[in-house]
Amino acid sequence: MLVIFGASGDLTARKLVPALFNLFIAKQLPENFVVLGASRSDMTDKDFRRKVVLESKYLKERLEDLKDSYIAQFANRFFYEDLGEDYDTDYGRLRKRVEDLNAKYHTEGNIMYYLSTPPTLYETIAKNLADAGLNTQNNGWKRLIVEKPFGYSLDTAKKLNHGLQQHFTEPQIYRIDHYLGKETVQNLLVTRFANSIFEPLWNRNYINHIEITNAESVGVEKRGGYYDKSGALRDMFQNHLLQIVSLVVMEPPIGDEPEEIRNEKVKALKSLRIMQDDQTIYDHTIRGQYVASEINGEKVKGYREEEGVDPNSTTETYAAIKFFVDNWRWKDVPFYVRTAKRMPTKVTEVVIHFKTPHHQIFKDSGLSNKDNKLVIRIQPDEGILMKFGVKVPGQGFKVERANLDFYYSSLAQTHVMEAYERLLLDAMQGDATLYARADEVEAAWEFVDPILNYWEKGEDVRMYGYAAGVWGPENADELIEGIGHWRNPGSNLADDPGYCVIC
Repeated sequence: MLVIFGASGDLTARKLVPALFNLFIAKQLPENFVVLGASRSDMTDKDFRRKVVLESKYLKERLEDLKDSYIAQFANRFFYEDLGEDYDTDYGRLRKRVEDLNAKYHTEGNIMYYLSTPPTLYETIAKNLADAGLNTQNNGWKRLIVEKPFGYSLDTAKKLNHGLQQHFTEPQIYRIDHYLGKETVQNLLVTRFANSIFEPLWNRNYINHIEITNAESVGVEKRGGYYDKSGALRDMFQNHLLQIVSLVVMEPPIGDEPEEIRNEKVKALKSLRIMQDDQTIYDHTIRGQYVASEINGEKVKGYREEEGVDPNSTTETYAAIKFFVDNWRWKDVPFYVRTAKRMPTKVTEVVIHFKTPHHQIFKDSGLSNKDNKLVIRIQPDEGILMKFGVKVPGQGFKVERANLDFYYSSLAQTHVMEAYERLLLDAMQGDATLYARADEVEAAWEFVDPILNYWEKGEDVRMYGYAAGVWGPENADELIEGIGHWRNPGSNLADDPGYCVIC
C-alpha cells in the first residue's frame, strides 16, 4: 500500500500517479497494490480518482486509446482519506482505513508512506504515524519516503534526521532525490566500473579537471516565493549535484549491494575539501542573478521582477564552485560545478577532461587545446560522447577532433524509466541504492554550509548580474585554471559548444 500525504497537491497528479500508471502498464506493480491519498481536502474516493487519474491533464493523452475497463482497473486502486483541518491530529481513523484496505486487498501490511508535503510537516506526520502504531514492522514492512529539501542548513538537517529517527529507524527512511532516478546518472557507475578503458584512467594521473553543468533555460516561474528563500546552491547543488559528484569521486564499492554503494558515496562526500576561510570561498565561488533581457525578440523579466521575489533580493540564480577532493585518487584535480536558471539551453552533463599526452609529437596540429573529453549527458539527449584526435586526410599530420557517441534513444524497444518510476519501484523492493542516507545528507551540508554563511554574512561578497539567456556572468570563466573557459553545451549532445550571444 502506498499512502500519500499531501495527495491533493500538484506532485501527486504531476509525477507520482503518472509514474504508477507507467508501472501498471508495464505490469511491474504488485498484484495486490492500492494507493491511499491523505490530505486536508474534502474529497471522496471517486473525487480523488477523477482528480488524479480519470480527469488528470497529466494522463489525458495516455488514456485516450485505452479501454475504459483497463483504465478503471487502475483507477479503482485509488482511495482517499480526509485528515481534517490539520496534519497534526489523531491518526486513529487513518489507521482504521489502512487496516480495512489491507484486509480487503491483501497487501500483507507492507506500507510506504510518501510525504508529499512541506518539510516542516515531516516530523509531525512521522510522530502521528508512530503514535497510531503505523510504524511497526511486526506485520509487514513500513517505509517512509521524504522529498527534498532535506533541511535548510547542516543544523536543520541534523534536527530533521534526529526527529524522523525517533519514530522510524534509519533503514525505514528513504530520502528521495529524483536526479538519482535518471538512467544516465546511474550509468555513471557502470561507465566507470564496468569498463577497463575508463577505470584505470579515473584518477589524478590522467584527468586534468572535471566539470559539471546543470543549466535551465527557464526562470523561477511560479516558484519565486520558495526560490527566494532557497537559491541555486540550496535548490540544486547541495542535493542533486553533490550526489552526481559523489558518483564521480567514489572508490569502487565491494559489490553492487545498496549499502556498499551508499558507504562509498558518504566517504566521497566526506573527502571534499571544505572551504573554511573567506578568501578561499571568495576566490573559488561565483554567484550571479539574471537580469531582464530579450530572448528571440521576447522580453524576459529579471529575477527581482519575478512574482514572489523580494525586489532587493540577493538570492543567487547562478552558482559556480571550484573545489578539490582530499584523497589519493583526486589530489590536486580541480572540480568545477555550476548550476543556473535562464541559461541558453536546458542541459545537465558531466565532462571528464583528460590530460594531454606528456610528450607532444604533433605540436603544430592545434591538438593541445583539444583535449580528450568524456561527456556524460544526463539530460536531454541522454547519452555518452567521447572526443579524441584523428588525422585529417591529406599531407602532414593535421589533427582534428572526432566524436564517438552513444544515445539512449538508439536502444531499440527499450523503455527508459522515468525517475519516479524507478524510485517508487526500488522503494517497494527495499532497494535504497538511489536514496540518500542520513550521514550522506549531513556530509553534503557540511561542505555547503560555510559557502552559504560567507555569502550571507561575509565582506566583499559580490553578486554578478548576467543577461537572461547567456552562459552566466562573464567572469565565471576566470574560475577555470589553464583552459580558461567552461564547455557551454548545445541542446544536442554532439553539438560543438559555443557562446550564446543575445543581439
